[in-house]
Amino acid sequence: MTSRRTSRLLTGLLCVLAIVGVAATAGCTEESGGSGKITLGYGPFPGWLPWRVSEAQGLFEENGIDVELKYFESITDGNNAMASGALDANNQTLNDTLAMLSGGAKPQKIVDINNTSTGADQIIVRDGITSVTDLKGKKIAVEEGIVDHYWLLLVLEDAGIDPEEVELELMTTDAGAAAFVAGQVDAVVVYPPFTTTALEKKGSKAIATTAEYPNACSDHLVVSEDMTKNRPDDVQALVDTWFDTLAWMNDNKQAASEILAEQVGVEPKDYDGYAAGVSLYTLQQNVDAFTPGTTAKNLNFQAEDIADFLVEAGLADDRPKTDGLLDDRFVKAAGQ
Repeated sequence: MTSRRTSRLLTGLLCVLAIVGVAATAGCTEESGGSGKITLGYGPFPGWLPWRVSEAQGLFEENGIDVELKYFESITDGNNAMASGALDANNQTLNDTLAMLSGGAKPQKIVDINNTSTGADQIIVRDGITSVTDLKGKKIAVEEGIVDHYWLLLVLEDAGIDPEEVELELMTTDAGAAAFVAGQVDAVVVYPPFTTTALEKKGSKAIATTAEYPNACSDHLVVSEDMTKNRPDDVQALVDTWFDTLAWMNDNKQAASEILAEQVGVEPKDYDGYAAGVSLYTLQQNVDAFTPGTTAKNLNFQAEDIADFLVEAGLADDRPKTDGLLDDRFVKAAGQ
């Protein structure tokens, strides 16, 4: 595997001002991107964890970039760090990115599709609840504003349940799983590894998963528009590294599972179970999804649909603009 990088652009990354959920902004310094280092946020979700393999196997260096990974247990914390300018790039869902833009963030660019959740995100309920319709009048823990909040409202809508007919307990996903086990709520919306915590409660079970909503929760590598303009070679190297990482994982499945399982503190066999609920996108799938179209398989269609839903569901006051959000030049160039 050889580096595809030929040059480095050492320009600074402008700070992104605080948005919804950010209490204070982080100060921008000359060192923010000026040194050539890229700060990349990721978290425990199986579709984002492969970056840990990139780091462990020296794949960033092979592609000529200096990357500092920032691990966030909470999706909200990672999003807030990106919004405050503390990160150069972040792993975000399409829903979260659009919500951030609606809240006033500086323009961001989606430069690749890491994965889509095809069962990893779950609505887990206590004993006695057997279907989504049983959630009416129940307490449901969910992390406010993230993609699982959006997905929950989508599930409720499909079941004919008005959000006012349930009692939402807004808390971080790890806290929600703990509250569910303690009997403080009737249901919780979780993703791995917090699904394991929730299912420790006797009689608990999943009544809905993203397997029934395969295009609702897609995950992406997102960078600021400033970075795509001022450091396009670095963005390209990040995208190249992602696909190099997937190739390495495919050739070294056991070793990859051990690296990823260690990061989230579980056994490799348990991690493999988490990963089964996520579909990692190939390069060709990326190119196909970035191609404009009129179905849920097309990223532009997903973005428009989610933008409408965010406003209709009251998760955003202003409809986020989707024009210019998708930048497909990096996936098109990857591997060439």
